[in-house]
This record gives sequence, C-alpha cells and structure tokens, in this order.
Amino acid sequence: MENILVYFYENKEIIFIITLSIFLGVEVISNVPSVLHTPLMSGANAISGVIIIGGIILLGHTDLSVFSLNMVLGIFAVIFGTLNVFGGFVVTDRMLDMFKKKRKK
Repeated sequence: MENILVYFYENKEIIFIITLSIFLGVEVISNVPSVLHTPLMSGANAISGVIIIGGIILLGHTDLSVFSLNMVLGIFAVIFGTLNVFGGFVVTDRMLDMFKKKRKK
C-alpha cells in the first residue's frame, strides 16, 4: 500500500493533468453539435487505431510468461481501442442512414 502512495506522490502532476484532461474532454464532447459528430468520430477512430497499434507493439515487447503492468496496459489498450473503433463505425453508420431516402413499401 505504501508503494502505491509513493507512486501517486511522485507522479501527482501527471495524474492531475490526466484527470483534468478527462473532465475537459467530457465537457468538449458534450457540447459538440450533431452536424460535427460524424467528422469527430472519424478523428476518434483514427486516434483509437493508433492506440490499438501502440498496444500491440507494447504487447510484442512484453514478456508474456510474467504477469506485468505492461501486459495489462497493452491488453486494455487493444480492447478499449477496438471497442471505440467499432462503436464509432456503428454510430457513423447510423448517422449516415438518417440521410438515406426512405423506401416506399
């Protein structure tokens, strides 16, 4: 437990910046008009693709026989990045369906 507290104390500036950026990101995304949502999702998908590649590279350089922080971070990066890309494509497809003409039955 003491090691965790020492880690937080040594990295308090980085933790503060990450926390602040999370709150700022939520505030910015919540105020985006629906017209800009599709281009924003395209940018988020591109960033998530880079995160997936970074997670794969991290896992490639990790000793998989030993359970380590690098392995956990790499797995989380790949899983959450993939979920974000897949969800972005689903949302973008739904928004593009709204602009298609309705077929008469």
